[in-house]
Amino acid sequence: MSQFIHVGFGNIVNTDKIIAVVSPESAPVRRLVQRAKEEGTAVDATQGRKTKAVLVMEDNRIILSALLPETIAQRAQNFQTAAAAEREEEEHERE
Repeated sequence: MSQFIHVGFGNIVNTDKIIAVVSPESAPVRRLVQRAKEEGTAVDATQGRKTKAVLVMEDNRIILSALLPETIAQRAQNFQTAAAAEREEEEHERE
């Protein structure tokens, strides 16, 4: 089952498709962002704010977010923990 996380300003992303969440500060990531913008594979979810995280997706797309990478990672972790607890509860109900 797909899980979605909020990446800022009402934008959500499928956690199953995320490969990495990285800071945009390094030169290789800046080149990746520039190339994605040129190729039309970048999705800007910052609403004009400073990009603080770059989400690298399975389909060679990147998503720019104004949230910190740690915030996005924490949200993804919270969803995984909640999903695991839900599965465990369902297993107990079947027994």
